[in-house]
Amino acid sequence: MSIRVQNLTKIYKQQRAVDQISLTVNPGEIVGFLGPNGAGKSTTMKIATGYLSPTEGTVDVNGFDVRTNPMDVRRSVGYLPEHNPLYLDMYVKEYLRFAGSLHGLGGSDLSQRIGQMIELVSLGREQHKRIGQLSKGYRQRVGLAQALIHNPPVLILDEPTTGLDPNQLTEIRQVIRDAGQDKTVLFSTHIMQEVEAICDRVIIINRGKIVADAPLSQLRSASADEGVVVVAEFENELTAPDVLAAVPGVERVEPLGDGLYRITAGPSIDLRASIFRLAADQNLTLVGLRQQENSLEGIFKELTK
Repeated sequence: MSIRVQNLTKIYKQQRAVDQISLTVNPGEIVGFLGPNGAGKSTTMKIATGYLSPTEGTVDVNGFDVRTNPMDVRRSVGYLPEHNPLYLDMYVKEYLRFAGSLHGLGGSDLSQRIGQMIELVSLGREQHKRIGQLSKGYRQRVGLAQALIHNPPVLILDEPTTGLDPNQLTEIRQVIRDAGQDKTVLFSTHIMQEVEAICDRVIIINRGKIVADAPLSQLRSASADEGVVVVAEFENELTAPDVLAAVPGVERVEPLGDGLYRITAGPSIDLRASIFRLAADQNLTLVGLRQQENSLEGIFKELTK
């Protein structure tokens, strides 16, 4: 296993940022690491790169313990932090040469590798500029290039697509997918579509604890087994919303305001026809009716309430 976390805890003063979590990421996996702000994602990633020390537990990366073999861990990892720390006065190629030299690369091998990285992350037109002259999106590309410069077996990327436009997003997602063919990739993001586009497996952390760790298809299936959700929109607030609860199969009705109601039924029950008939029978003006998909966003919200 390329990344193995066992009973990891990190305490800042009185706060348990990470609380007894365990996870593994295997070679060739691209795993999305999700959670609300402050959930413990960045702390876990920083520990896995050797940037922070754990309070309790163990973390192995590429077979090396972060406590006893920190330098071997750092050689094994390409890391892009959440706040991309670049030297803004350096030129793009100069910075990549500097980053490669820190990993022991030099001479023609390093020059060749720099050229490959510039092509990989599409920095060709910007390669002769100072980093401080680049847009945020291009700075992210430089950060990703430095994470890959030494061809590490493990990539740890903390919100790698921050600041990218839609075209850049597509390109960087493809870079991550390509990298995942022969590397282990653990990356965090708040963009659910990104995870659905790249990952087969998702880990969700909330308040320092892992609340889900499963293939995306399995998460969706489990969510569907818990019930079907329909959102009904009426022209006006219902004076007696209990009429919705009386529809056969309805388990829960939640008023959302402005005439909107979230209605939950049992597994595999489609309420739409019944609600439509109810509205006609009760002379209620129904202006919208849709069944919610078991999207990752909905699952995320449910697990991190």
